[in-house]
Amino acid sequence: MEEKADSALEQAQSPQLRRRLEQADLGAVPETRRALRELLRHWGRPGRSEIAELLTSELVTNALVHTDHDAVVTATVGARSLRVEVRDFVARRPRMRVPNADDGTHGRGLVLVQSLADAWGVRAHGVGKAVWFELDAGTA
Repeated sequence: MEEKADSALEQAQSPQLRRRLEQADLGAVPETRRALRELLRHWGRPGRSEIAELLTSELVTNALVHTDHDAVVTATVGARSLRVEVRDFVARRPRMRVPNADDGTHGRGLVLVQSLADAWGVRAHGVGKAVWFELDAGTA
């Protein structure tokens, strides 16, 4: 029981980014990347924040392109890890696609998330879902 209380207290004190993204506003993707970059300026070993930016961009883009609704992105920095969650308001779960060379850059987002994140998943969230990933800080 004490461990849960410590975890809740640590999360409440953790630096966090939270943004509501307007429906189909793809300009929110680079804005979110910049805000995340600022949040992660002193986090993790070299290269970890760049991976976080890439994966966050993929999840935000997916939420804005594949739904006709707003989305909410939340990034929480812990002592040892980062968790980014993108919540949208459509219950349909994302499908992992095998990238096709004819599709240009389409269909690669979740493959990147699966390949680069330390953990990731999808969970039902009220009237929609949250797609999330975690990255370890990679410190010794």
